[in-house]
Amino acid sequence: MAQIQFPFEIDREATRAAVEERLESARIYKQVGFFRREMKTTPAWEPREHGATNVVGKPAEEIAVQNVDAEERMRLQYEQVERAVERLGRMERRLIELRYLDDEGVFDYQVSGEMHLSERKYYRIKSSALYKLAFALRLEVYVDQEEPTTIATGGGA
Repeated sequence: MAQIQFPFEIDREATRAAVEERLESARIYKQVGFFRREMKTTPAWEPREHGATNVVGKPAEEIAVQNVDAEERMRLQYEQVERAVERLGRMERRLIELRYLDDEGVFDYQVSGEMHLSERKYYRIKSSALYKLAFALRLEVYVDQEEPTTIATGGGA
């Protein structure tokens, strides 16, 4: 039998944190939308001790481009999260929506009570949903290893 080797191991904590951060961003975007940056109208006075650089700054253009790009990026990330959550199973989808997307300040024990789940089953479903979302959103984080992990070994001679 041949050996099966996995060259990378997933960093579970970093992956979970990345998914939770993306879900938090999606919840904020869903509730509040996007806040545009505005340009300062009064320049700050500061002494210029060097000669002219002949570089022309275009702060209005830079801020306008940043606003458009950032808003589009946030909208696309939100739509990605929505599509990924829609593909989860019924229990996983409900758990993610209740815990991360609906309200701020909801705790795990409140969601498990609302869903009538034991603590163990709740955390099992939550873990499964978060890892499915990590792969769907391409947010998985890998551990650097010098030597690959061997899963199965060949049997006897």
